[in-house]
Amino acid sequence: MRIRLRVNGREREVEVAAGDRLLDVLRDGLHLTGTKEGCGEGECGACTVLVDGRPANSCLVLAAQMDGCDILTIEGLAEAGRLHPIQEAFVEAGAVQCGFCTPGFVMSAHALLAATPNPSDEQILEALEGNVCRCTGYAKILSAVRRAAAQLGTRDPSREAA
Repeated sequence: MRIRLRVNGREREVEVAAGDRLLDVLRDGLHLTGTKEGCGEGECGACTVLVDGRPANSCLVLAAQMDGCDILTIEGLAEAGRLHPIQEAFVEAGAVQCGFCTPGFVMSAHALLAATPNPSDEQILEALEGNVCRCTGYAKILSAVRRAAAQLGTRDPSREAA
């Protein structure tokens, strides 16, 4: 079947089989390889993309269900060759480690900051709880999201946990 969707701001029409996952269409069909497959079971968050502005594990979503949806992947964040402030914050905070999980964390952080421009540490941790990193203790990732909020001009330091 043919579906139409908007991927990173661009209208796309793709042929999908009934069992194709969104992850496979993005990586194999559209060659957007920034979205990673970690567990394939929706447990690690490496494949997180935004579907109509909300985080989704693309390994669990059937592509056929995405007809008419707006999909944002890690590749869609950078503009004119410049990293998005969230991406910059992850680099600056040293929160990238091996980098495999980073796209999923960045996409989850993007959704959080779009919906909650001034998040508390608890809100940040809650938004990221579906993402797993095997390289770090999460302190640098939390710091990166705080830094991104500040760079976006939305962070209120008084709301940080002590």
